[in-house]
Amino acid sequence: MKHILIAALTAALFATNAAAQDIQSRIIRFGYGLNEDSNQGRAVKHFAEQVDKLSGGKLKVRGFGAAALGSDVQMQGALIGGAQEMMVGSTATLVGTVKEFAVWDVPFLFANEKEADAVLDGPAARKILDRLEDQGLVGLVYWENGFRNLTNSRHKIEKADDLKGIKLRVMQNPVYLDTFNAAGANAIPMPFSELFTALETGAIDGQENPFTTILSSKFFEVQKYLTISNHVYSPWVVLVSKPWWDKLSDDERKILQEAAVASRTFERDDTRAGSVKALEELKAAGMEVSTMPAEEVAKLREIAAPITAKVVETIGEPLWNDVQAELSKVREAK
Repeated sequence: MKHILIAALTAALFATNAAAQDIQSRIIRFGYGLNEDSNQGRAVKHFAEQVDKLSGGKLKVRGFGAAALGSDVQMQGALIGGAQEMMVGSTATLVGTVKEFAVWDVPFLFANEKEADAVLDGPAARKILDRLEDQGLVGLVYWENGFRNLTNSRHKIEKADDLKGIKLRVMQNPVYLDTFNAAGANAIPMPFSELFTALETGAIDGQENPFTTILSSKFFEVQKYLTISNHVYSPWVVLVSKPWWDKLSDDERKILQEAAVASRTFERDDTRAGSVKALEELKAAGMEVSTMPAEEVAKLREIAAPITAKVVETIGEPLWNDVQAELSKVREAK
């Protein structure tokens, strides 16, 4: 009885606070690419619950998973045009909109999640998000997609040379294309929504994604070999339509920002726990798992060095130096 009373009083407090704020009743369409039962889907649900609570039920977030509202690129266009309110997607597909996002595509930039968190929650990453506003988007927070790893249906990839000739799906992003083409693969840009069918029909041999995405998208049904390469740490970014954002009150914006930060913590914890579990489930599903040796990773770093240099030239040395300075702080604190 005591717990019920406390819960009722808490709900009443939130309702009272919401009533005192400038909040209108709104439906917020939130699109994402993965399935509803993925880490992405669970985080969108958590975000929706936080928004509902903080707004006293006035702001309702409706999630649309499995690319129901289109690919990342299509949803970004819908947000810019004001036809959709929110989405979460890869930073890699934003490079054509804000070139500085290419910094997160640099191979082997982060060694672990601690480094990624410190930098992505820091001032350099925030500056990149702020540049979206001139392009019709608002960036709230970074979520974690995770370290990307390779799968394919042809053979084990345990050496850099094993990539040669592999038809590999990559995101529609020049750094990914250039890196894998330089390694000898045939890199093919393709929207995520088309990927499973392309793998199933043999139009492509393989792809690269974090363990959780490989599992939730059931790629193990059409891919035999998994290589742990951790070649790129892949962030997601929560985006809002700026034309719609500009119509919101300060109170409404604050609610969305607070809910986004809460969802970031939830999503990272969920993704990391899920990543460990996903790898075990992929093994149990029959995938043959290999780990790329350190000396082969070093070869890939060497292959990628000219691409990294090109990224630095594109984004500018000041931003690159800021990111490296933040990384140094984390590494020195160990």
